[in-house]
Amino acid sequence: MSTTPPPAAGASEQPTAERHGDQGTAATPAERAFAPRVGRRRRLRNDTLYFALRNPKVIGALIVVLVLFGLGMIAPLAFDYGPMDYVGEPIEAPSTEHWFGTTMFGQDVFTQFVAGLRSTYVVGALAASLSAVVGMSIGFVAGYRGGWLGASLMRIVDAFLAFPSIFLLLALAALLKPSPFVITVIIALTSWMEIARIVEAEVRSLRERDFVQAGRMLGLSSAHIMFRELLPNVVGPIVVAATLTVARAILLEAYVSFLGYGIQPPLPSWGNMLNGAQQYLASAPWLAIVPGIAITIAVTSFNFIGDGLRDALDVRSSEHS
Repeated sequence: MSTTPPPAAGASEQPTAERHGDQGTAATPAERAFAPRVGRRRRLRNDTLYFALRNPKVIGALIVVLVLFGLGMIAPLAFDYGPMDYVGEPIEAPSTEHWFGTTMFGQDVFTQFVAGLRSTYVVGALAASLSAVVGMSIGFVAGYRGGWLGASLMRIVDAFLAFPSIFLLLALAALLKPSPFVITVIIALTSWMEIARIVEAEVRSLRERDFVQAGRMLGLSSAHIMFRELLPNVVGPIVVAATLTVARAILLEAYVSFLGYGIQPPLPSWGNMLNGAQQYLASAPWLAIVPGIAITIAVTSFNFIGDGLRDALDVRSSEHS
């Protein structure tokens, strides 16, 4: 009479081993400590995006941002003249030929608006990205290392925060030759501190969690733990802060350019369009209304997106905690 052989030793561990990518060896408790955390953070990211996209303000703001971006990319192809070309009489009112009128030099305001849109988006996006990289790097090191190094880095952050950013921005812009690159770097150098504080607080709260301790038990390097384990868990606050920084960068660029220390003609920007329009507020108000409304819409849209992402992250984090 044949009998069924007993299951081989370790057979019950086979599914667990396969799930962890090791076909012949059962996962250790330290290795299994990663599995719940990885699944949780993936669900958290997906749920955060889903919850944010249910917010009508976020949807509307995304549509506005994408429409403006598409306008900046496509609109120049429809015109055979540039933003600084003389195409009409000075100070013409808006018409079917010139939708937003003409400037005091006979230039088309709409083409200048589109060119300024590209400048604004580029400066805002690059300044936010650079400030996120700087702030994230300093915040990660300060939060993960702690001790005298972390304290020293955070005191540097406090020192930068002690100076009013707008005065620091104007001082740097007055000392350096204005250009889009210089303005982008200056805005980034005056905007990274908030991101550094956010990242430092998040990393400091996570560095003693079980999944980090398990990584240390496995002998993983500090770089691996920081960028493969901690970074995915703080990417949400970083994205929120970077989105809000885009709005702040757009406003700062317009402010500095309006005062004459930012992007200089002949390269249009919404700020220097306002600068050139201030003496024609009574006779040609559209010269100031167009860039003014554009700045308001762009800044408000990015703020709505950032606020929506922050609210979604807070709600989903509390549900998964």
